[in-house]
Amino acid sequence: MKTSFESRYAVSPGEAKQFDTAALRKNFLMESLFEADAVKLTLSHYDRYITGGVMPVNETVELSNPENLKAAYFLERRELGIINVGAKGKIVADGVTYDLEFKEALYLGKGTQTVSFASEDKSNPAKFYINSAPAHHTYPNKKVSKADAEIVELGSPETANHRVINKLLVNSVLPTCQLQMGMTELKSGSVWNTMPAHTHDRRMEVYFYFEVPQGQSVCHFMGEPQETRHIWMQNEQAVISPNWSIHSGAGTSNYTFIWGMAGENLDYGDMDHCAINDLK
Repeated sequence: MKTSFESRYAVSPGEAKQFDTAALRKNFLMESLFEADAVKLTLSHYDRYITGGVMPVNETVELSNPENLKAAYFLERRELGIINVGAKGKIVADGVTYDLEFKEALYLGKGTQTVSFASEDKSNPAKFYINSAPAHHTYPNKKVSKADAEIVELGSPETANHRVINKLLVNSVLPTCQLQMGMTELKSGSVWNTMPAHTHDRRMEVYFYFEVPQGQSVCHFMGEPQETRHIWMQNEQAVISPNWSIHSGAGTSNYTFIWGMAGENLDYGDMDHCAINDLK
């Protein structure tokens, strides 16, 4: 089993607007999250948020405890959200087994000491997308399927942003300390997510794009509303969104993305909206 851990420092809006394409990608884009029988983790200094991927193929993969965390075990002071974006797999947390199908989620609370991941079929492995944030309290571990989610339908075909928001790991579904995760599925013919765009100064966010058809891409927009930038993204890539930045994307096809966030509060609607005509 292999573990990789990368740390990304926080960047101010003044610095970011000086970045060229390579610097933007180096600081905010996570190009590769899944590697056979490996745990890949990236820690952002925005709210100490960790993004990663686990793809067990030939063996059961243990959630490692990187030295950088200075913890007795990974979830000693953290909570963890997991969404399976691959084939069927299972997670064993402190001896309890959770079977996860495609697009099902699992919340693991602070104090969970052992976590392992396995695929049902190595020729068609599970892909566990994970987000983690610091936690101050222990909440119960819980599996959440799409049937358990809070579902909201927004947008319209006329504005190319017709989408279904599946709120999976949010406080209206289950208690968490600060981590929130969900999944937005764009309808056929729609390409825009989160439009009109917004910022939320009290939370950072990470977007993970998947179900992007072969040969297609998503253009992710970021930056201050009056100083936007963009990053072209491919299937199964993630991008860090600072609290001062908008976060919106337009694809050359419809697609699905997972949003995860953490910060001062659990108010999903705590957003500072940006009028479309004011973006620059």
